[in-house]
Amino acid sequence: MRRFTTISEFHAFVQLPKPQHPLFSVVDVSTVPHRYGEEPTSMVFDFYSISVKRMRNVNVQYGQHSFDFNEGIMSFMAPKQVFSMAVADPAEEVEKSGWVVYFHPDFLWNTPLAKTIQHYDFWDYALKEALFLSAREEATILNLILAIEQEYTSAIDRFSKPIIVSHVESLLHHADRFYHRQFLTREKANHEVLERVETLLQDYFNNDNLQERGLPTVHYVADCLQLSPKYLSNLLRVVTGQSTQQHIHAWLIAKAKEKLSTTTQTVSEIAYELGFEHVPSFSKLFKAKTNLSPLAFRTSFN
Repeated sequence: MRRFTTISEFHAFVQLPKPQHPLFSVVDVSTVPHRYGEEPTSMVFDFYSISVKRMRNVNVQYGQHSFDFNEGIMSFMAPKQVFSMAVADPAEEVEKSGWVVYFHPDFLWNTPLAKTIQHYDFWDYALKEALFLSAREEATILNLILAIEQEYTSAIDRFSKPIIVSHVESLLHHADRFYHRQFLTREKANHEVLERVETLLQDYFNNDNLQERGLPTVHYVADCLQLSPKYLSNLLRVVTGQSTQQHIHAWLIAKAKEKLSTTTQTVSEIAYELGFEHVPSFSKLFKAKTNLSPLAFRTSFN
């Protein structure tokens, strides 16, 4: 594991010139000497990176998944996230193109972006959930990066930082918009994910040992589908208008209604069977979702 606390350390590792700003850097990927072998090189940054690049014959490992950059894609890495890189085939030449913007959290100090940067969910997406750009979108992103690069290579003055931060914020806004487009245009794949979520929750809530297993969590559902929790929730919200948590609650309430209307079990017994440790928590959620208490629902149903 190689940890880079500063951008300067990373530049030295990949044999790039020292960055022109200690907390910020814009790198042309094609100029980076190749430093990776067949064995994965694991790394973690203490700074952010935003990349738009293509890399042939390079495997990138993030979490439990590998990914290739043969297509032009945009990806995001937040501080403390671990990834690794290796040559896919040592007999073939490595080809790289594109840009990467690196910036340390301290660079954002005393700017509005420092307070809002974590509001962008894609910092928590897995690498395989990267943003696939259309040619027009890629041109838009590259123009913004080139504007950042022009400011970065100019003489630093008191205007430099706010202008660069403004461009970075615009970059993030566009990425947010393009991700929303990706959720909409990948209709078939997204509905397949929705079907898998529904099947998973149906099997979970129809299992007899629900009381022992407890309620399913968003992380559990996402792990079963091999997606990151925020990516899954955002995908479902675009497709159905409901997050993963809301889908879980919908199945929970449906199961509770079934038991309240077809059995003589007490509300306490139903709550415990559905995985709740505390009956008031069950009653509060049921009323929030149906505008009726469990007992009132049973009475109205009968």
